[in-house]
Amino acid sequence: MSTDEVLADVGPRLRRIRKEREVTLAGLSEATGISVSTLSRLESGLRKPSLELLLPIARAHQVPLDELVGAPPVGDPRVPSAKPIVHNGRTHWPLTRQPGGLQAFKVLEPRRKLDPEPRTHEGYEWLYVLSGRLRLVLGEHDVVLTAGEAAEFDTRVPHWFGSTGEGPVEFLSLFGPQGERMHVRARPKRS
Repeated sequence: MSTDEVLADVGPRLRRIRKEREVTLAGLSEATGISVSTLSRLESGLRKPSLELLLPIARAHQVPLDELVGAPPVGDPRVPSAKPIVHNGRTHWPLTRQPGGLQAFKVLEPRRKLDPEPRTHEGYEWLYVLSGRLRLVLGEHDVVLTAGEAAEFDTRVPHWFGSTGEGPVEFLSLFGPQGERMHVRARPKRS
């Protein structure tokens, strides 16, 4: 693929990423300091992308620069690569392929405010917030988790999780069969 072809694909990719995150041009302009007209011209291909423009956009969307320019992914050979799954506006990247066993996903929930609809099912779930704010309704509890915070729960308890509506949230979700528990060691064993 030629340089011109790569650059021509950047505009539509910028628009797709912004729309997936439900961010307006005005909102992105505010987050990056780049004018709305420049952002619009970038997305429509009327302005050539430059590093000075793409770096703040990548930071605002919390994505690697490679994702904006379409560089081929250099994956971790230990993690199976799979295409993202979009379901009800939420994007899931499968990190495991173990039917019936532990399932791991990286999840991106766009900025949107939804009414919680708690559900129950067999299993056990762990959530770890990478960026943004994740609202978790668990039984009678309604909490907000921020980057670096985690939750684990029995999925037979009515539960729901999603964006707080303040911005997108990115998190890891691990789901296992009923009775499977994650073991966390808080401190090393004494010798």
